[in-house]
Amino acid sequence: MAVVVFAEGLDKNIKKSSLEAVSCGAVLAGKLGVDCIVVAIGDYESSVLQDLGKAGAKKVIHVSSGGGIYPSAMVYADVLSACAKEQNASVVLLSKSSLVDGIVSRLSVQLKASLATGVNAIPEVVGNDLSVKKSIYTGKAFASMTLSGAIKVISLAKNACAVKEDGAAATVEVKSYAVSDVAKKLVHQKEEKASGDILLTEADIVVSGGRGLKGPENWGMIEELAKVLGAATGCSKPVSDMDWRPHHEHVGQTGVKVSPNLYIAIGISGAIQHLAGVSSSKVIVVINKDPEAPFFKAADYGIVGDAFDVVPKLIEAAKKL
Repeated sequence: MAVVVFAEGLDKNIKKSSLEAVSCGAVLAGKLGVDCIVVAIGDYESSVLQDLGKAGAKKVIHVSSGGGIYPSAMVYADVLSACAKEQNASVVLLSKSSLVDGIVSRLSVQLKASLATGVNAIPEVVGNDLSVKKSIYTGKAFASMTLSGAIKVISLAKNACAVKEDGAAATVEVKSYAVSDVAKKLVHQKEEKASGDILLTEADIVVSGGRGLKGPENWGMIEELAKVLGAATGCSKPVSDMDWRPHHEHVGQTGVKVSPNLYIAIGISGAIQHLAGVSSSKVIVVINKDPEAPFFKAADYGIVGDAFDVVPKLIEAAKKL
């Protein structure tokens, strides 16, 4: 038996959130007394895959995305299902993302497995079952679930587990798997990559701005603060609706949901839809000149002041560090 982990890639490297899933899988595999086996689908250098051993992988199964079959959620589900059956997996772990959201339901049906999504802690072993915890009601509460059955499929929220870096290099095994005729019917897919050095979904720090910035011409200080901190930039929905910023930067319930270690909200009042997209952040800092802004109720730290006075001082302080 084994714990199988799907490693999602980004620019021929493995995403940090997937490294977290590998480390979580290694911890869970240790509790179950089995191996942690990673499946990587796509074109990767061997050294990248061997390094997954540092995060806890015992073995990596590398499936090339060649062969004329365009990678899609259906293809990934077919490959992961075949691999999980071959490895006699009791648990399949994936890191939650837009791609994984399209995989997990298909995968759980193919494996006849129990399913939990958005789990934000390492699962606990209870006999033959797993106990998992996830946030509900836009982050206002937590739900505990028990997964039974022979196979469990779990998608993990970002920051559910710290990345290990002390493991030995993993062995890499190259394989190919057949996919269904349905999956082969996808003949064209268009992708538009979000701009910016750091993607919102992968960022450990996010700096967001709202209507308090008064216009797109003032976004330079948001971008400068983000650059100094090594952060991604985001914005509130009204800002993207007014075309001050691109829509892929819209953070919120109807935009991108983020789970960084630090979220800095500048000039954002804190509507419930925005709070729903950032509630999983470990630390929230709010800068707003309105002391009654709703966002302060959700903040770990707050600064009541004009962004045009506060942010330049933060930039200078950050540069000194």
